Amino acid sequence: MSKFLLEAIISANVFWRVIVIVIVIVIRTEQSKGRKEAMASRYWAVSLPVHNSATALWSQLQERISKHSFDTPLYRFNIPNLRVGTLDSLLSLSDDLAKSNNFVEGVTHKIRRQIEELERASGVNSGGLTVDGVPVDSYLTRFVWDEAKYPTVAPLKEIVDGIHSQVAKIEDDLKVRASEYNNIRSQLNAINRKQTGSLAVRDLSNLVKPEDIITSEHLTTLLAIVSKYSQKDWLSSYETLTSYVVPRSSKKLYEDNEYALYTVTLFNRVADNFRTSAREKGFQIRDFEYSPETHENRKQELDQLIQDQERLKASLLQWCYTSYGEVFSSWMHFCAVRLFAESILRYGLPPSFLACVLAPSVKSEKKVRSILEGLSDSTNRQGEDEVGAGMAGLAGDSDAHPYVSFTINVA
Repeated sequence: MSKFLLEAIISANVFWRVIVIVIVIVIRTEQSKGRKEAMASRYWAVSLPVHNSATALWSQLQERISKHSFDTPLYRFNIPNLRVGTLDSLLSLSDDLAKSNNFVEGVTHKIRRQIEELERASGVNSGGLTVDGVPVDSYLTRFVWDEAKYPTVAPLKEIVDGIHSQVAKIEDDLKVRASEYNNIRSQLNAINRKQTGSLAVRDLSNLVKPEDIITSEHLTTLLAIVSKYSQKDWLSSYETLTSYVVPRSSKKLYEDNEYALYTVTLFNRVADNFRTSAREKGFQIRDFEYSPETHENRKQELDQLIQDQERLKASLLQWCYTSYGEVFSSWMHFCAVRLFAESILRYGLPPSFLACVLAPSVKSEKKVRSILEGLSDSTNRQGEDEVGAGMAGLAGDSDAHPYVSFTINVA
């Protein structure tokens, strides 16, 4: 009896181990799928024609995607019942939709690139862009129409023009703010180049000390820029370039990869002759007048520019975070209008279509296209009225697919 009991216990342990392994595999698969969804940067906005039931069509789509392309995230894209207007107004609007979409999308990406640049410069990482605190991918895949901002009773053209106008104002504001920040940054870069560039062009005030310069009624100190490979020539010839040069007065103050900085002391009255003779020998005499006040003023100016840059950088970054959310939200509403309008033109009236968003991987695209084409077969749209059929013909000539589809690149 105990033998059978022992075998039963062992069998039970094996069974539960298998169950645990299966659960772990499922959890890891879901986590992996979740990571793929979070990392998706390209989505398809799609609408399929509905004949009987949108719910039934949605179930079919979910089932086929799950069976044949399980790694493809799929979401309903909830578009309200917008105001259609006349056929002429819809056709006129459709001509501008693609152009306006390119503009709104372009501003969205412009702000995103500005954020990435500022974050790199600041050494910060926001952890992902958001719309009112919601990650952009979640905002897209769980899109909800903002009725307060875009009343559905308004004509479609009014909604589109409003979005275009709002985004244009934000773009203008971005240009002004970015220009102000870039101007300060350019000034700092110019100063840094002068402080870190070649001795032939850089600011020498940080390299020359008061004790290096002799200035009196009769004597002056000049600064010579000498090629690092001509230093022996300089040391052997500077005393003879003109008369009245103080012997052994040349001292090396600094050397970089190309040049060396030397001082030389001589009488004031021969300074011009010395400059001419030095230039003929290939030595450059830099004009320099040491002034503690000037040096301090430059330091204060540099400190102020650094403070201004940090202030403008922080302000611009915060503005970009907020404005990106506004523009992205406007863009998604624009995509909803575009999907609605193109679906009406493709499938006809009354509006009867299923809108959804997918994020297929590159290797799954062909399979997903096949699934969508199968579900948009003519059996899903039997009995179109004459107006609907005519509108479908007007809308679908240039589309390579038997359903409405366009790409949303969020990054």
